[in-house]
Amino acid sequence: MTDDQSEIAAQAARWVVEEGLEYGPAKRRAAKELGLSGRGSLPSNEVLEDAVMDYIAVFCADTQPHELQALRRLALDWMTRLSEFRPHLGGAVWHGTATRKSDIYLQLFCDDSKSAEIALIDQRVNYVARTVKGFHGEAVDALSVHAFCVELNEDIGVHLMIYDFDDLRGALKFDAKGRSPRGDIMAVQRLLSQRAA
Repeated sequence: MTDDQSEIAAQAARWVVEEGLEYGPAKRRAAKELGLSGRGSLPSNEVLEDAVMDYIAVFCADTQPHELQALRRLALDWMTRLSEFRPHLGGAVWHGTATRKSDIYLQLFCDDSKSAEIALIDQRVNYVARTVKGFHGEAVDALSVHAFCVELNEDIGVHLMIYDFDDLRGALKFDAKGRSPRGDIMAVQRLLSQRAA
């Protein structure tokens, strides 16, 4: 890793933690502010995640664990509500780098792509439908809602990415660090009980 990449990662980590920016925009903003350009100078997501963990350890060690648990409990609530769609939690809330500024990302694996949307309508949940990049850069439907987190006393973005049921197998391959990139309801329950113990 180059010095430029380290500098970008450190600056981007601050924005990820303090402003809730996603990794891509945070890296590009940091490179621009530091006067560095070119995709080759951007650190990998793994490097940025390490920088985020370092930033949390130094500046948020007293608040982040509680915030992470609150977000995981909120995620579990939504996963339970949508259990028929085989929900999996991913992103910072799954990996443990989330703070109160982080959104929750759930992947739903549906037999029918419209069924999750119908379930939200049936539950009288207001949502915004949009298209985002999926696991491999493909276009994926997403339903975004605002969910009030009582423990944090604020609204949290919950984003539901809609995948076909057949995509589930490939979604559980280990990442570059040898970790599962997402977890189901039982895995999230285990995370919560480990923390409580």
